[in-house]
Amino acid sequence: MMNRMKTLRWALPALLLSMAVTIGRSEEFAIKSFDGTGRLTFNEISTATVYRVEWAPTPAGPWTNFTAAAFAMDAIVAKGSGIVTCSVPMCYRVVATVASTAVPVGMVLIPSGKNIGSDPYFGDYSLTNLAAFYMDATEVTKAKWDEVNAWAEMNGYSVSIGFGKASDHPVHSVSWYDCVSWCNARSAMEGRTPCYNLNDWSCNFSANGYRLPTYTEWEYAARGGLSGKHFPWGDTIDHTLANYYGQPSVYAYDQGYEGYDTRYATGLTPYTSPVGAFPANGYGLYDMAGNVWEWCNDELTSSSRPLRGGSWLHYAEHACCRFAYAKLQYDTFHYVGFRAVCR
Repeated sequence: MMNRMKTLRWALPALLLSMAVTIGRSEEFAIKSFDGTGRLTFNEISTATVYRVEWAPTPAGPWTNFTAAAFAMDAIVAKGSGIVTCSVPMCYRVVATVASTAVPVGMVLIPSGKNIGSDPYFGDYSLTNLAAFYMDATEVTKAKWDEVNAWAEMNGYSVSIGFGKASDHPVHSVSWYDCVSWCNARSAMEGRTPCYNLNDWSCNFSANGYRLPTYTEWEYAARGGLSGKHFPWGDTIDHTLANYYGQPSVYAYDQGYEGYDTRYATGLTPYTSPVGAFPANGYGLYDMAGNVWEWCNDELTSSSRPLRGGSWLHYAEHACCRFAYAKLQYDTFHYVGFRAVCR
């Protein structure tokens, strides 16, 4: 994928390793030619984020790009073009780091679009056009929370305590601040650019790291491609579809039974269910209704943020796609968790 040519010049001639093959999801050899005067020409790849020059004693390697202090070479990282000087002839290559198209582990692609129509209980709605994004298929589990926190603790990130009824249940009792800090650590752990400034809590939406979904992104994803429906699957709810507190005597669209989900109302609260215990919506997302409320990114006031989706403790009305709740961003509750998104 060549747009135009770039060049690097060398003080001494060297062997040419001319390659044009893919070496994984994230990198491609970008070298084009290398003439006898030490002039290295390579392809500019439109999706590349950075180029680096590597050298080796033989074409078989090992390939390195260590600094001058170790190998008497100048620093050899270049963006598009540049000049480096080497003191010994070697084999050289240029490797471009390109944007990955792989779906992040545990996430699903939410396609771009606009969900318009009317909700039978809340009236007309029209959501803004949304670009495609990735979203965790399930609420963040206690196991995933602990995995990231273990890495964070070893790498200088702050760690917050989260709770869960079991490793495969959603983490709960985490504040909005806890969640965005965790998202930053998860981003760093996976080599992504963190989205949040932890000094002023602003979000860089152009970064490729993890963050909380916006209010609008959450609702659009919850509908799973349906339009004009009360829940992610249709207009009625029962205990085969979600973990919630049934009140069919109050809500005509509640076709479940009175009270907690009897399969999970055991032991001490919370009465959460394992993530993925109920059918997914049209986008492959689980528990977008019930189980635990989920934090969203938007700032409603200087100290509050929205929650979406309902929980094991709350009624059918709260589990509908349109319903929203708000809590102070430093609050923690045993019915509140979250899931992350990224670009």
